[in-house]
Amino acid sequence: METRSLPRQTVEEIARQLRTLSPAYAPTPLLDLSALAGELGVAQILAKDEGRRLLGSFKSLGGVYAGLRALARAARTDVTAICEPARSGAPLPALICASDGNHGLAVACAARFAGASARVYLHKNVPAIRARRIEAQGAEIRWVDGAYDDAVDAAAKAALAGDGVLVADTSSDADDVIVADVMAGYGVISAEIRDQAEAAGDSRPTHLFVQAGVGGLACAMAGGLKSWMAAPAILVVVEPDKAGCVAAALNENRLVRVPGDLETIAEMLSCGQASAAAVETLRRAGARTIAVSEEALAEAPRALRQGGGPATTPSGAAGFAGLLRAIAERRADFAIDARSRILLIISEAELEDDAS
Repeated sequence: METRSLPRQTVEEIARQLRTLSPAYAPTPLLDLSALAGELGVAQILAKDEGRRLLGSFKSLGGVYAGLRALARAARTDVTAICEPARSGAPLPALICASDGNHGLAVACAARFAGASARVYLHKNVPAIRARRIEAQGAEIRWVDGAYDDAVDAAAKAALAGDGVLVADTSSDADDVIVADVMAGYGVISAEIRDQAEAAGDSRPTHLFVQAGVGGLACAMAGGLKSWMAAPAILVVVEPDKAGCVAAALNENRLVRVPGDLETIAEMLSCGQASAAAVETLRRAGARTIAVSEEALAEAPRALRQGGGPATTPSGAAGFAGLLRAIAERRADFAIDARSRILLIISEAELEDDAS
């Protein structure tokens, strides 16, 4: 099927376009966790609550936006026309992706908005509740033995065989157009943070602790916030110690597929190889990394909730887990003191099966 290029859009244009799809694309809250800041000995902790976004995750920004643009390219039209209920013309191709859960959910939602089909490749460790949420969007699940990166390989192979259009959120090609669309969607978060902090009269954050799977969210936050932050403007990428693919890529100055089964309680971060575009942006931004243990990841949602934060998962609170480790063990390394203003991204809502 022929494709065509689409013009790049600003984050404001992306946000407006997504809001035409659902009111759940309204800006999510930026929470001021003053009691928690006092407890940890810093000046401020701001937490962006992406659990309030459509589908309960920041992924609904990137996966939906990129999926719809992929369909628009294939149909040689634009996103508005793709989502028109009375649209006529040739049937749309299927959307294909690999996922730990949330990206697949977002791509399935994009297909539903456009009246297309979707096939999502999941590895065997994806919890059943996440698979059911994807199926509820009308997508077909394809189960893959192995880890997340095996699902990535299987989805790419299916797309090459002509089964549909691949909507990946990671690639070894730093210029991958669809991965760029995914991260452009995530950029809406950084624009909202800037607007909300300035509207509230908050001083700009000095530190950002942000979790990474393949690195797309961290990349988008680096691109949208690094130059806006106050000195020392430290960006810290937080990963499970069992799946530190961004740290490995930054340390070795190349993409690395980390060994092991990648099994971690932070299921959305169980990725063995980082995205090339994300790594390049994070390197230019001078990003630092910190790894956190399974015990710390398991404890972080409870500690965050106790400190006035939103209910989330170990994946959603991983940035906070990284902050806690930095304060406890590496405060000087990260230049954290009583004047520090910390920004966190709470990347997803607590799921029903996670609730106690």
